[in-house]
Amino acid sequence: MPDRRNVVFPRADFPMIRSMNFPRMAALRTPDDLQRRLDACGLRLPMGDPARCPHLAAPVPAGTGVPKPLGNRFAILPMEGWDATGDGRPTDLVRRRWQRFGQSGAKLIWGGEAVAVRRDGRANPRQLILTEENRSEIGGLREILLAEHAQHGSTGDLVIGLQLTHSGRWSRPNDSRRPEPRIAYRHPLLDARVPGTDDRSVFSDDEVAALVADFIRAARRAHEAGFDFVDVKHCHGYLGHEFLSAVNRPGPYGGSLENRTRFLRQIIEGIRTEVPGLAIGVRLSLFDQLPFRKGPDGAGVPEPWTGPYPFAFGGDPLDPARIAWEEPFTLLRWLREWGVRLICLTAASPYYNPHLQRPAAVPPSDGYLPPEDPLTGVVRQIQAVARVKQEFPDLVVVGSAYSYLQEWLAPVGEALVAAGAVDCIGLGRTVLSYPDLPRDVLAGRPIQRKLVCRTFSDCTTGPRNGLVSGCYPLDDFYRQHPDATALKALTTTPRPAS
Repeated sequence: MPDRRNVVFPRADFPMIRSMNFPRMAALRTPDDLQRRLDACGLRLPMGDPARCPHLAAPVPAGTGVPKPLGNRFAILPMEGWDATGDGRPTDLVRRRWQRFGQSGAKLIWGGEAVAVRRDGRANPRQLILTEENRSEIGGLREILLAEHAQHGSTGDLVIGLQLTHSGRWSRPNDSRRPEPRIAYRHPLLDARVPGTDDRSVFSDDEVAALVADFIRAARRAHEAGFDFVDVKHCHGYLGHEFLSAVNRPGPYGGSLENRTRFLRQIIEGIRTEVPGLAIGVRLSLFDQLPFRKGPDGAGVPEPWTGPYPFAFGGDPLDPARIAWEEPFTLLRWLREWGVRLICLTAASPYYNPHLQRPAAVPPSDGYLPPEDPLTGVVRQIQAVARVKQEFPDLVVVGSAYSYLQEWLAPVGEALVAAGAVDCIGLGRTVLSYPDLPRDVLAGRPIQRKLVCRTFSDCTTGPRNGLVSGCYPLDDFYRQHPDATALKALTTTPRPAS
């Protein structure tokens, strides 16, 4: 049995340290430096040997939830591109990103990109769309990734998926400055954040059924394009995730948990029937909280709310800052019964509480300063994932939120996999600046500090202001890109030196 003695499972009383002068992670040069900071925050993390990571190099055998053997424990998480064509086709910038995913050496590609199943579900007007016309070009991204991966090793143990999404409340399919929200229900706090939200924005039951069919058609296209699995996205406040909290929606898609998961269940059942050879995964926001906003001192504060708050899936209605496990565990049991054993866990939303979802040193231009040491957000997610893995040892569980660990990502990841607290370590923005990180770690090479993501959030600030996706601080290609000049005018938050 895995040794879980060094894994601390979730507690409700994470300290909220309200100083914004948190120590730079780059300044924590030794394990003792990191441990002192963890002690100051009242946190614990297991730590492996930075020079040896045998558990990260260990395979995941077929038959355990993955569609074929998985060669190591690194996964590339899906990110949201802002650099496709107006009709949702890949550009050279998109192809470059997928080439670098293949270069990474990670053996699980969880989607690569968030791909809309239809035009009105795009989060931005330059997001990929999986249409019949675009299918071969999106399949070409997979071929680029495979060809690059083959330059460095076998592709027989490489698993490539595609994330299917509808952005729901956060849809901006035609103009990055003009929201066109489609929602599961009227939200008492979030409606005010998205201009144009009204009763006409709510999906009717018939429209939901039509969207289910769109997801199934997109899954068939992904299968025909050669992908090993599709991810039915249920995270980060997008439409699938929003259905999970639709407690006040009438009819078959709201109210009870059975109804709130009907959208997901119908998609899964349809894919099983129509595309039986395609594996299915789900990326899930395991817990949510009250939306946050910028407070008087620039740090995030929760929106004022009186009485129970029932709109946070995985949150305690009487205290949304606490994780309530009953509904997430029920959903995970149902997913297992529906034949889905490949699960990627994340939390909350980048739109209304990013410090919970992707802890960072510097907020994006439309964000707020972290209300807690970002290490707290990292540990919160790590411990929540460990709790799931303890409860569901037969699921293949991919974790998130590791980027803020920076130089300590690999030794912490090694210890977590060794303890059975997670199966795969998911990497998102880290691979934009440092795609070779998994290969360097697995080969026992020292980390290239000058390439380590310092979570400056430029990869979010740029796209939210209509610029292309990329790591502007650390990738020379984007440093020289014309959008780099425009970005400098947007990034006024002081940032620590690397």
